[in-house]
Amino acid sequence: MFKGAFAIWRRDMLVLRRSILSEMVAVVAYPLTIYLAFGIGMKGYIGLVDGVPYSLFIAPGLITMTAVNAAYSESTWSLWFHRKVQFTIESYRVTPIAVPEIVIAKIMSGFSHGLVKGLAVGLVIFAITPFRFSPLHLLAYLAFLIPGSALFSCAGVICGTVMDKPETIGKVEAVFIMPLIFMSGLFFPLSSYPATIVPWVRALPTTALFEGARQALVSGGFPVVSALQVAITAVCVFAAAVWIFRLKMSE
Repeated sequence: MFKGAFAIWRRDMLVLRRSILSEMVAVVAYPLTIYLAFGIGMKGYIGLVDGVPYSLFIAPGLITMTAVNAAYSESTWSLWFHRKVQFTIESYRVTPIAVPEIVIAKIMSGFSHGLVKGLAVGLVIFAITPFRFSPLHLLAYLAFLIPGSALFSCAGVICGTVMDKPETIGKVEAVFIMPLIFMSGLFFPLSSYPATIVPWVRALPTTALFEGARQALVSGGFPVVSALQVAITAVCVFAAAVWIFRLKMSE
């Protein structure tokens, strides 16, 4: 069943390889600018946050943000472009490739983009700053990054499937995706929120993702409830992505 999905995924990876250098420059520039401006420029004014320097506090979040953003963008725009401009999806449908394989391939492509670009930003931050962590912490961190990237990749597949206009995709990213990321404690601790709002923010899967990823990478902690919240949400959104895509293709 996965032979067709792997073929589509391989095709998308060949496209990524062709433009990898230009992609990396654009991907690294944004989070690196934020890190230099806030992590370095503001650390003398902010001091410690949750017991760690501010530059250390935001580094895991920036790496995670890059990965999930790349996963979402690749899935959304790749699927929309192949469906509405190049009609590649229609070409896939006249081959023995099943509909679920197309969805799985696009999710895998977004997921791969997220991991590659998150790794690139992590290496740059690691190279130019004193940000260090134990290699053992990386395993716990991946337990959040992998399902988190899959979650955003699935969300991207849903958007790329149901939205026909590119400006609508941009609006969704501005109104839903970016606020969900920035409200999840990427740049500040959740204790900054009023006490009545904190439970609502903690219920967001993005909060579980960013808080869990930070704890895993900085201190080696592994909040099991947060990891389960991210993983279960990713599975639910995956099921929704497959169902919506099949419904759209049957029209």
